[in-house]
Amino acid sequence: MLTNQSIGYMDAPVPEGLDLKEAIDKLRKEKRAVILAHYYQTGDLQDIADYVGDSLALARWAAGAKADIIVLCGVHFMGETAKILCPDKKVLVPDLNAGCSLADSCPAPAFAEFVGRHPGHTVISYVNTTAAVKALTDVVVTSTNARQIVESFPEGTPMIFGPDRNLGDYINSVTGRRMLLWDGACHVHEQFSLEKILSLKKRYPDAEVITHPECKRPVIAVSDFVGSTAALLRHTVTSGARRFIVATESGVIHEMRKQSPDKTFIPAPPNDSTCACNVCNFMRLNTLEKLYNCLKFELPEIRVDEEVRRKAVQPIQRMLEISERLGL
Repeated sequence: MLTNQSIGYMDAPVPEGLDLKEAIDKLRKEKRAVILAHYYQTGDLQDIADYVGDSLALARWAAGAKADIIVLCGVHFMGETAKILCPDKKVLVPDLNAGCSLADSCPAPAFAEFVGRHPGHTVISYVNTTAAVKALTDVVVTSTNARQIVESFPEGTPMIFGPDRNLGDYINSVTGRRMLLWDGACHVHEQFSLEKILSLKKRYPDAEVITHPECKRPVIAVSDFVGSTAALLRHTVTSGARRFIVATESGVIHEMRKQSPDKTFIPAPPNDSTCACNVCNFMRLNTLEKLYNCLKFELPEIRVDEEVRRKAVQPIQRMLEISERLGL
């Protein structure tokens, strides 16, 4: 819950001349805190984090965290996921305003009504959802494990997939399933310009187009490789290509450059002609200053209603169990 008090702490002034990285490190040790960061965060937050990963990796690290405090540098649903898995720990986020357009596209009451209209369906929800939507779900998935988890159910199993219609459509296309899709989307991955990607490909014919499956079908169709954030990163390391056009949130390019400094990474542009790359404005609300205040004041704190949490933890744990069994 966003309060005036937590907003004040988020924006509290930082002492002039303070070495933020040193101060954050000191607070982290004093408070036995672990800092988790998503690949879509800015490079300075990724570099200071204890663990950097995609949604599946963050869920796993949260579940096994030995710290007293978990600080999740990402968006709100990621903090909720950590709290669902670790109810006995204090879970903090640098900015509670860091939401998610995809999660916002799937309000729990409307999703409950949709599920109610299709009895007998297994409900599969993308991790990019609120705790309340996860509580309506049979199994949660991430882009890393969505295909394999869908395929773990017998063919012909009636299924609902939400909230990302593009990811659901992609999974249907590669598995031959016919899941019913909720009509939601990520504003970042929806905005990539096919025309501009083709123009870049013409300019750099040796470049591989690598794409997240939350993108629209025409962008996926011209791609050389489609995969989750972590899969895209792995591919850039193992591929023989020297240049990549990257169609996902451009924050991951920071880690791509770290792991492959001899390769070139070009962010795929959105339809907005004023931008050369595509970023999630919600992800970019988090800053080193806010991370410092977050640790200093131990606010803003993520809270999840206990009844909702008990229901939501089951599909997340099921995801983790299936992923472990499948070796994902």
